[in-house]
Amino acid sequence: MAWAQPLTRGIDRRTLLGALTVPAGLAAAPGRVCAASPDLVLRLAGQARQGGTLIGRTLPGAGVSLDGVALTQASSGGLFVVGLDRDCPADIVLSVSRDGQRIDERRVAVAPGDFDIQRIDGLPPQQVRPQGEALLARIAAEAERKARGWASEVETEDFAGGFTSPLRKFRLSGRFGGQRILNGEPMTPHFGADLAAPEGTPILAPAPGRVCFAETGLHFEGGLTMIDHGQGLVTAYLHQLKVGVRPGQSVARGQVIGAVGQEGRATGPHLCWRMKWRDRRLDPMLLLGVRAPA
Repeated sequence: MAWAQPLTRGIDRRTLLGALTVPAGLAAAPGRVCAASPDLVLRLAGQARQGGTLIGRTLPGAGVSLDGVALTQASSGGLFVVGLDRDCPADIVLSVSRDGQRIDERRVAVAPGDFDIQRIDGLPPQQVRPQGEALLARIAAEAERKARGWASEVETEDFAGGFTSPLRKFRLSGRFGGQRILNGEPMTPHFGADLAAPEGTPILAPAPGRVCFAETGLHFEGGLTMIDHGQGLVTAYLHQLKVGVRPGQSVARGQVIGAVGQEGRATGPHLCWRMKWRDRRLDPMLLLGVRAPA
């Protein structure tokens, strides 16, 4: 992975070093990003891969841009999140600025995702191509409510401590990003990780956060919960037999939030675990064990 040289013109070097003191010389594990510039202005952790999520630390309040487009702003603690969606290009430039001055810039090589083809047969036709005025109106209303949940942006840093699995035991039955063929008909990619487990298995919050959506009986998802872990990094839990939390509730890591089911568009008991940052769909499995840079 090749890093661009840091840009520090327009801001005093001593000021930068005093604002953010971190150990130098960190080496990245294969497939992961964990690096600091010589001036210690920008540090990144996570997997630079299509569908991955990078957690960064820089100067408090610094603006963060990707390929010249302003995306987000670091918190008062200097933390920020950047999602690399399924179709992220192979080479990106991440930069940070403050007071109108660009203070650091990195070129990041993004590894391609490993996406497979998944065939699911035997679904009711209405689950594949819904028809009927009443049903379509119901689906549209559900989509509007879900969109408000995905749009949540709680100003916390609950993502900083890393994520654990929402199920203690499971079988990975469907990977993120694969092409789905339902009843022989090609559909949009699958934007979740399917974790197969017995019906009723407790679902645990993988990180602290605030519940931004919780409903049962949805046409596609059945029981659905969404949790905002800060700065719009939202995880979702589909096909639940039982939803155990309510909107606005704060949850702790490891807290039971529901139970595995096979509600909605599902052919067996499993949890479809999804993650999204702003309009970018991400693979939650790639964030397991990733903690914010110290």
